[in-house]
Amino acid sequence: MKKALITGVNGMDGSHLADLLLEKNYIVYGMERRSSVKNRTNTGHLEHKEHFHFLTADMTDQNSLYRALRDSEPDEVYNLAAQSFVGSSWNIPMQTSDVNGLGVLRMLEAIREYEHDTGRKVKFYQASTSEMFGQMVENPSSETTPFYPRSPYGVAKLYSYWMVKNYRESYGMFACNGILFNHESERRGIEFVTRKISDGVAKIHLDLSDKITLGNLDAKRDWGYAPDYVEGMWLMMQQDEPDDYVLATGESHSIRDFLEIAFDEIGISDWEQYVGQDPRFFRPAEVEVLRGDATKAKEKLGWTPKTSFEALVRKMVRSDLALIQKQLGGRL
Repeated sequence: MKKALITGVNGMDGSHLADLLLEKNYIVYGMERRSSVKNRTNTGHLEHKEHFHFLTADMTDQNSLYRALRDSEPDEVYNLAAQSFVGSSWNIPMQTSDVNGLGVLRMLEAIREYEHDTGRKVKFYQASTSEMFGQMVENPSSETTPFYPRSPYGVAKLYSYWMVKNYRESYGMFACNGILFNHESERRGIEFVTRKISDGVAKIHLDLSDKITLGNLDAKRDWGYAPDYVEGMWLMMQQDEPDDYVLATGESHSIRDFLEIAFDEIGISDWEQYVGQDPRFFRPAEVEVLRGDATKAKEKLGWTPKTSFEALVRKMVRSDLALIQKQLGGRL
């Protein structure tokens, strides 16, 4: 059986990827930071799986990364660990850069050392991001589009992107970048705008709230469904040669579009009265539009997104309705 190490396993992508790899008969090691309180909301269902194991390590500690490699003996490493909230990166730019930028370099060095010590070859996937495009030079953006990041998050991710390419070319490592445009699911963290909307809409429907407060409603993103995208990650790692790929739907939709469908799911058409805006939620440097061109992934990997934007939004609202009702003991 193949073995895989997933950093950031407790996040949205990490948990979906763990599910996929277990279905494909991998032995999966999920890396998490040492903490007095474990956040396994997305991975609790994996705790008693025969072929799933948690490991403790930290992207800021290279020795711990090497130990994680030694303990898991992986064929594939998927680096999904990050300070993942773009908006927070202006408030914690040093931490964002340390984890999202230097953390990737530490993992590359740990893998290089591990390969040297053991003679084993390890494939490495880096979770890059459409935020590297930032102020789009081309619409849609592809693997050849120049980058123009507009946040400390995007800048740190761009550093790691180039480090992956450099280690691939310098040391012959199987290392690839997945440049994924926005993708969501029912497991998205509550601080992200998409989940903030689906959770807020569910609470309004259940008379637990009367308002959702957001930032820029006109920002447009290329949104897909996370389970579709983790399949793309896996496909990149099954190729004979490493390369970098954009994963995207090729469509862009605004926050207003997301709100319209989310409120329609609960039968509300005049949604504007339930939505407020707060300057605190606007970014210092806004990215107005992101849209990707996944032609290369389609042609070389055979990958295409399966879930429409509308289906994604409705899935998230339905999930939050069910979750809140369960939390309330089914009384509503």
